[in-house]
Amino acid sequence: MLRPILITAIAAVGLCGSIARAADPAESYAMPAIAADDATRLDAAMPALARQLLADHRDPDRARDLNQRFRLQLVAGDYAAAERSLDELAASPSQGPVPVTLNLAQYRLYARAKALQAGQGLAFDQALPRAFAELIAAMDDRSAGVAMRVLNFEAAELPRQQRALADALAPLRKQAGLDRNVALALLRSYQVERSYAALAPHLPALIAADDARRYLIQRDVAVVTPDGATVCALIVRQRNAPARLPTLLNFTIYADPVPTLNEARRSASNGYIGVVGNSRGKGCSRDRPTPYEHDGDDAAALIDWIAAQPWSDGRVGMYGGSYEGFTQWAAAKRRPKALKALMPSVTGAPGLDVPMEGGIFYGFQYYWPFYVTNNRQVDNAPLQDNARWNRMYRQWYLGGRPYRELPQIDGTPNPFYLRWLSHPDYDAYWQSMIPYRDEFAALDLKVLTTTGYYDGAQIGALYYLREHHRYRPQAEHYLVIGPYNHISGQRGTVATGAELRGYTLDPQAQIDLGELRYQWFDYVFKGAPKPALLADRINYQVMGADEWKHAPSLAAMAQRRQRFYFGAAGHDGRNAFAALAPAADRYAEQTIDLRDRSDADRIVPGGGILDRELDTADSLVFVSAPFDQAEEFSGLFSGRLEVETNKRDFDFNISLYEQLPDQRYFELSRYQSRASYVGDVSRRQLLQPGHRTVLDFEAGRATSKRMQPGSRLVAVVSVLRNPQQEINYGSGKAVAGESIADAGEPLRVRWYGGSYLEIPLSR
Repeated sequence: MLRPILITAIAAVGLCGSIARAADPAESYAMPAIAADDATRLDAAMPALARQLLADHRDPDRARDLNQRFRLQLVAGDYAAAERSLDELAASPSQGPVPVTLNLAQYRLYARAKALQAGQGLAFDQALPRAFAELIAAMDDRSAGVAMRVLNFEAAELPRQQRALADALAPLRKQAGLDRNVALALLRSYQVERSYAALAPHLPALIAADDARRYLIQRDVAVVTPDGATVCALIVRQRNAPARLPTLLNFTIYADPVPTLNEARRSASNGYIGVVGNSRGKGCSRDRPTPYEHDGDDAAALIDWIAAQPWSDGRVGMYGGSYEGFTQWAAAKRRPKALKALMPSVTGAPGLDVPMEGGIFYGFQYYWPFYVTNNRQVDNAPLQDNARWNRMYRQWYLGGRPYRELPQIDGTPNPFYLRWLSHPDYDAYWQSMIPYRDEFAALDLKVLTTTGYYDGAQIGALYYLREHHRYRPQAEHYLVIGPYNHISGQRGTVATGAELRGYTLDPQAQIDLGELRYQWFDYVFKGAPKPALLADRINYQVMGADEWKHAPSLAAMAQRRQRFYFGAAGHDGRNAFAALAPAADRYAEQTIDLRDRSDADRIVPGGGILDRELDTADSLVFVSAPFDQAEEFSGLFSGRLEVETNKRDFDFNISLYEQLPDQRYFELSRYQSRASYVGDVSRRQLLQPGHRTVLDFEAGRATSKRMQPGSRLVAVVSVLRNPQQEINYGSGKAVAGESIADAGEPLRVRWYGGSYLEIPLSR
């Protein structure tokens, strides 16, 4: 809490009205609003707040303590101490297999410049070039390439931090007091915003001069493809590099000049030719931007062009995450001779996990085409316009119109999304984009795939891995997977920190995948040792055990597979999830009125990886007996579902959790599908109402978690009906064309006792 001396200091600069100390010393002090746009008074108040917090600051975690301390020291004006804290933080990397060293070059630079400004009476714009020369220009290329990832920030970064500061101040207008955690968050937002505001006007010129000294940079290099289109490339080479080098290529539709330069520069700084190629229609290309359809051909054409250049040694590796992972496999399908290795991360597989999963189209993919096709770079405005999309989803949900009428509700044409909706099967349209079936057999490439247990694109990442191993058993294709999301699954925890959705990662899970990238390509192209983490094909972090394990296959991650059967309701009202099958004619039943919209404004509970609540709307919950000893859940779960319904189709989701002895829930894995696509995503097979149907499946999301003795396994089986994705009304017609008028009587699903999930376990 804040002491009276702090409140007095804030009141003295006019940011506080009357102050009343709370009766309970554990409570905070009352404090009215601080206006974010009143810079003079805010700048006067924050140093006093920082000094007060510094006096009391203690955190037993040394890295976390230093990370907070340097920020308080910067705001308090103790720049030399802040720099010492930053140096100590940099000298204390994480203990994981590829250690994380926080990249805080922007704050070191700011601290040095402010120290010079205060100590030598310089203006900030005079002090900053001197600080840059001392800290950044003096670095070797590799270190500077890492530093530039935070120094060369996008133009949108400062407005983003300004909004974050305003958001941090906004609650103070309503709440009665400011406790320590709120104060620390406010100081952090203030420190970040003020640092970026000071650096932003001056860094571009300093960075450009440093780049010109170190590199040869070619921008807007137009490469003509065999069909007459143009792709635009950025090429970065070290000035003192050997005449010919291998090339690392990132091929992307996200033609944002700042991150593309940062990626190409970092590759060059590690002794490669750094190239970023843009999808046709992006950058200097005058073609029409078109997601997915031409990237394979265009990336292959660029690879052929690279191999013919005088600076190329004829070998190309590709890397990148999400869409950029897809472009690697799209290029590999065309088998350009120079392509030797890939490092795809959090990789989408069009038609399989994007823009739909299990045949069910996602709503969040609806606005993505505007982001990537509205102009020749990226258009952030539609991506950030949550009010627009929430309004559209809500109007569609309440009105019950066909899903394909979303553009009419929004008022803006969306031809790309409608084109995707016209291909609900995994048909030739999707199959033409990435390797399909025995095409994997010809892919003699070294591959390192990275993804996360909580990555939305894990299905795609594992699809490529499994198919490559299936059709080319000898393929040198590795997987690194841990408790990461879509961001940390491609960059590591250097991008997201040690906490994810309420779960604090094990120390061993903290990893720098950017560094692993160059360890990998040095192994492929320079004869360096294979990265130590890649001890086997499958390399996975066991949550709760603080260790990495290694296996030759996904199946080998577990010692055994145990069946848990869906049983009828137990004495506590929950359904049994048991090792023994109940009678074949017993069932658990759920009934859902697909016309019901009373939940339109429902606040969804839970949402954390570690949480005290679950979302059980439209669901059945199955709970196992407690485990009598620790069990490790590692791998892919599967199942056999014996169902009977009164409709020709329905959409469902199965989510698995560990219920800890303290009653909290830990998210493990999930499976989602349209019932008619469980057997074959390339061909819809409608159900026969009133007849029992068997649906066999294997989930596409892996996990690894050491479960505690006394924990239970919980399965939440849900019928899907919400504003955020397509609704299947069960008529058997094309789902995108169904409306609420097709709902008919309420959906009834019976899950018979022969239904089970098969869980990969080890002791």
